[in-house]
Amino acid sequence: MKKILVIEDNEKVRNNIAEILELSNYKVFTANEGKSGVEIALKENPDLIVCDIMMPVLDGYGVLHLLNKHKETYGVPFIFLTAKSEKADFRKGMEMGADDYLTKPFDGIELLNAIEIRLKKSESLKTSDQQSKEQINNFIDSARQTGNLQLISDEREVVNYKKKHILYTEGHRPHSVYYLISGKIKTNKSNDDGKELITSIYTSGDFFGYNFILENINYTENAEVLEDAELMLIPKDDFMALITNDTQVAKQFIKLVTKNTLEKEETLVNIAYNSLRKKVAYALLQALSKYRKDKDDTEIIELSRENLAQLTGVATESLIRTLADFKAENLVALHPGKIIILNENKLKNLPY
Repeated sequence: MKKILVIEDNEKVRNNIAEILELSNYKVFTANEGKSGVEIALKENPDLIVCDIMMPVLDGYGVLHLLNKHKETYGVPFIFLTAKSEKADFRKGMEMGADDYLTKPFDGIELLNAIEIRLKKSESLKTSDQQSKEQINNFIDSARQTGNLQLISDEREVVNYKKKHILYTEGHRPHSVYYLISGKIKTNKSNDDGKELITSIYTSGDFFGYNFILENINYTENAEVLEDAELMLIPKDDFMALITNDTQVAKQFIKLVTKNTLEKEETLVNIAYNSLRKKVAYALLQALSKYRKDKDDTEIIELSRENLAQLTGVATESLIRTLADFKAENLVALHPGKIIILNENKLKNLPY
């Protein structure tokens, strides 16, 4: 059952909306002003929010602004209710990320249609749940239909690549965004001495390469197939049409960019400040999260010592010595080309 939060200071309007939604088999939460509405949203994680603009304590714009600051509620479909029809109000709301407007008075059918459309669109755009070629095609086709997009190509190219294939190299111009259907990809940089640092590992369901298109710059890293991979190539023009012509699609990619940026920042902090043991432990857990994404219960990392050293930012010899220490402490088991995590909790909480 979908959850909807109604934030409206007019009791009669609030109760009327809640009754219509409950009769339509939605679970409804209500708030009579913006501040309590934000608190309920953070607690209940609604699938959609219907919110009045003019309210005491905190108005609708303030509600949307605060909710966009929390990862739990960022991108939740948001429909404004307003008694005004001035263009300035509509423009301000859309610039802030509102998905739709309903001008009072409105009827029940108008309300339900707006909600159903936004919920359906939101479901189709949950890219984190896309795990196959058919699903990603549905995602793009849905964006085409709901966003009135004119995409260049009707079909996205799907290509199979073998391990160690180079997808792109530093200095070249980007032409596509990559969607990883299966397998694993690593991106890396090299310093003047030829030493490599793995910047990211991507696995099924991940997009990558989009930041260079967004910034309109040449690649500043290399991408190599780490494990036989099936990739969908989304042409540059299609990708730009998706994110510039449709607010909901753009929100999903912003969330993706934010998540990847935070992961890279954490990695850099780990490399710069942590002890050798903590660096290796962090890299092991980071790699494990990628392998666990394909198999929920896995504790096995299938990664060479050289690649793990590049992910950690340390010399291969130092990594091997640290892994030997972890083995002696029963934190890991070591096999050729594989590392088995025996005590994930202790690795997360190493004292030094």
